[in-house]
Amino acid sequence: MKELETVLTSPIVKDIMMRDYTTYKTGGSVLGMVTPKNIDELISILEYAKRHKLRYKVLGSGSNVIFNDAGYQGIIIKMDEFNQLEIFGREMIVGAGYSLMRLAMKACLSGLAGLEFAAGIPGTVGGAVFMNAGAYLSDMGYIVKSVKVLTPDYEVIELSNAEMDFHYRTSFLQNHPDYICLEAHLVLQYGTKEAIMEVIQDRKRRRLASQPLEYPSAGSVFRNPPGDSAGRIIESLGLKEKRVGGAMVSPKHANFIVNVDHATGEDVKQLICEVQKIVKEKTGIELKIEQEFVE
Repeated sequence: MKELETVLTSPIVKDIMMRDYTTYKTGGSVLGMVTPKNIDELISILEYAKRHKLRYKVLGSGSNVIFNDAGYQGIIIKMDEFNQLEIFGREMIVGAGYSLMRLAMKACLSGLAGLEFAAGIPGTVGGAVFMNAGAYLSDMGYIVKSVKVLTPDYEVIELSNAEMDFHYRTSFLQNHPDYICLEAHLVLQYGTKEAIMEVIQDRKRRRLASQPLEYPSAGSVFRNPPGDSAGRIIESLGLKEKRVGGAMVSPKHANFIVNVDHATGEDVKQLICEVQKIVKEKTGIELKIEQEFVE
């Protein structure tokens, strides 16, 4: 990859394991990891991958992906350097690589309400926009005004909220994976730091009481079906503590799968698929997987 190294200001990191870059703590080796400093470098990486028929994966904090332990024959593009933040009144323009939890706290300290739901979501702005991440009856679709993206033709364009087609845990970007989120324009509401922090702290207490935060995981595995809870359905079938290798359905929250004993990506994937199959056979409900398998 020496050709690529000549156009980057940061080194290509080799000999890494994806278990060190994902919240599940699973995943094998990759060809290399690159961290573009700007759009020009990002385009150079994408052009290089295309010329050399190399696979690539754009990654934020690795909080919703499951990598195969056999390894990924491609390059990982980390968006960490796309982390600028500007605040104008009650509006924020924030880079795709900015931490979502950090942004929620920044909003709170700025007296801006609307991001409280994000204070416990371990991801980046880009990943949150891609997934339309949410909690407590709110999500990114409620606060995003527009999103700046890089198209497959390497053009930078802005997509409005309507064009982003936000729905429950999905967006335009999921259906168009060759588009890359660069930054988001958010519109929040004025509030008081004290009231906003009270909401954040209350939800933190609720998470600690109901979620298995003591083990590596990637949050909710399945989307909630209309009018029901995936966790309730899984628990009702007696699937809490079901295991495959080192992966287990959490006894604390049945819609979490946790890495309790050096689980592999294959362990996690197999357990997810087994739970999905059992729920389908027993109830007729096809649970949709929120997380992404990277093979």
